[in-house]
Amino acid sequence: MRQQRNDPIERAIDTLREPVELRPDFERRVMAAVASLPVPRRAGPLRLVAAWMVTARTVRLSPLGGLAAAAVVLTALLGGRALLGPGAESAPLGAPLAADGRAVQFVVAVPTASTVALVGDFNDWNAEATPMRPVPGDGIWTVLVPLGPGRYRYSFLVNGTEWLTDPTAPRTMEDDFGRPNSVVTVGGT
Repeated sequence: MRQQRNDPIERAIDTLREPVELRPDFERRVMAAVASLPVPRRAGPLRLVAAWMVTARTVRLSPLGGLAAAAVVLTALLGGRALLGPGAESAPLGAPLAADGRAVQFVVAVPTASTVALVGDFNDWNAEATPMRPVPGDGIWTVLVPLGPGRYRYSFLVNGTEWLTDPTAPRTMEDDFGRPNSVVTVGGT
């Protein structure tokens, strides 16, 4: 009785053990298919930093760690202009830093852009007032803007036609033209 129940299983096993003949061009077709796949692009260091910067995460700091982070941010805001290279000492709007010495650095990754401008409340949404500079390498654009304490709405204008919100900043309600904007708040002393 046991032999009869296993008989179909054994036949199936025997069938699966039979050799399978492949067509002669099988290997060539597989290799051609593999060769036609796109080669993955290796991310450069700036692209990795940009990706890290736009990823949301929870940060927990001890009071001492918070103080150290505040010192780093303050140093970057007050003395970081020298790190941006020649011409960064003056603000892009042609004015000195705000009366309280504050400047905000705006950064956006747009690898396909040929031009990027920062437009917002602080420059009357003028696309020519605050052009951004490309950082050599991976399509990162930056500009340093003097801003006094307050809340400012802004967007990036890519290639003169495409409006882009800042992926690292909070969004605000759409403007009068139906475009979403980003918002930055500069604190008072």
